[in-house]
Amino acid sequence: MGAKTFEVTESNFQKEVLESSEPVLIDFWAEWCGPCKMIAPLVDQIAEEYQGKIRVGKLDADMHPDVLMRYNIMGIPTLLLFKGGEAVERITGYQPKDKITSKISQHLS
Repeated sequence: MGAKTFEVTESNFQKEVLESSEPVLIDFWAEWCGPCKMIAPLVDQIAEEYQGKIRVGKLDADMHPDVLMRYNIMGIPTLLLFKGGEAVERITGYQPKDKITSKISQHLS
């Protein structure tokens, strides 16, 4: 977990993500997932650069499969951007940082 990211779990999902006043980007990952390890530093950089605009959380897919089922996540890494309690953007698989930030920026005012 990076210095600017926080852990998302089944038990804190409602409060930390759905009820957040700021948009929240969630990185769904797993320890065994190679592409997850590749995207992790990019997610940490985004957390740093967008501090004060979005919150960035990480959810261990193996520990919280119910959340994956709820949001129909079939593959990881998946990044979901939540705004006002709704998933407004989905990025699946490894993507370059500029692609991720361009999708996120569309939802920030």
